[in-house]
Amino acid sequence: MTLPETWEVAEYTDQQGFDSFWVAEGRMARDGIVPAAIVASRTKQIRIGTGVVNNKSRNVALMGVTFKTLDEVAPGRAILGIGAWWEPLATKLGSPIRKPVASMREYITILKELFDNKTVTFDGEFYHVDGIRFDSMYRENTEVPVPIYVGAVGPRMLELSGEIADGVHMDFLLPPSYLVGAKEAIDAGIAKRTDGKTEIDLTQIIACSVNDTDPQEAIDACKAFLTLYLMQQPHIAAHSGVEPELVERIQEIAGWPATKEDIKRAMQLVPNELVQNVTACGSTGTVVEKLLEYREAGVRVPVISTHGDHHQTLVNITEALQ
Repeated sequence: MTLPETWEVAEYTDQQGFDSFWVAEGRMARDGIVPAAIVASRTKQIRIGTGVVNNKSRNVALMGVTFKTLDEVAPGRAILGIGAWWEPLATKLGSPIRKPVASMREYITILKELFDNKTVTFDGEFYHVDGIRFDSMYRENTEVPVPIYVGAVGPRMLELSGEIADGVHMDFLLPPSYLVGAKEAIDAGIAKRTDGKTEIDLTQIIACSVNDTDPQEAIDACKAFLTLYLMQQPHIAAHSGVEPELVERIQEIAGWPATKEDIKRAMQLVPNELVQNVTACGSTGTVVEKLLEYREAGVRVPVISTHGDHHQTLVNITEALQ
């Protein structure tokens, strides 16, 4: 969406009593922090999460201070959604992903101690800090109530999330059946916790598109998005039930970054059945039914990501669920 559309949707969902508003940080498309701060300033009750920022492009102290500041703008409403970045972008920018689970463990360990208003010294494989703490200048330092949600996909990162995070913010294009194994991995991590927590929150981004006049147009909007993901973030394919051969054929048509023309040509290879397995698209009734299927599978909050006609999709879903 455009930024003006984003502000409009934020204010609408705040007024309608939505649980949370998540701001994505694209590959090289848009930063996530600036829009999150503006959304925080324009809303009164909805929680604001980053879905997701990464643990490589901002050092751990800066990330902590950023969310401490966001909590000042919207007290008690900020959520730090964080992931391990993407390839090939990480390598193109000189920071190839290495041992993502181990580095995430270190990063979150430091962040949690900062948010707990502690002075932190940590000497790890990836991160080294010496006697750092928040500095509130002329105010008293206090704990910062920012929960940490991990953008996890693979079983090891899901298990780590269960062990040390407050929630998991699951990616697009994962079918409800994926939740069976994902919850097993999360539960294995929860069993290792030392803080007494017996559960963590679970949200998942769902690509949605509604068109009651022409359901195929809505399916095509999500199909284009799925095709783009398979081109640029093919790691999702194995978890989405997509055959490797299909990914290879799509990538033969387009590389990174893909053009709109590339996507239009490549999406012809993607069947409707695959799209409808991993997104909520078509008529209003079909979309709502799919969202409820994710809920029944264990997702506390299906996060609506609109495609096609953004306004129609959001309003139709909202009215159908009220």
